[in-house]
Amino acid sequence: MIAVIWLGIIRRWHLRDQIPIRDIARRLDISRNTVRRYLRSETTEPS
Repeated sequence: MIAVIWLGIIRRWHLRDQIPIRDIARRLDISRNTVRRYLRSETTEPS
């Protein structure tokens, strides 16, 4: 499970800093699908 703080970081890196999903996944050591799922979600809390 990803900590809530990582959700904000994922969104910021992708939307503001334009970091690709692949690089975010590599930096956080999580799958690309997980990164995509949290970018698609409207909430800021993990399910």
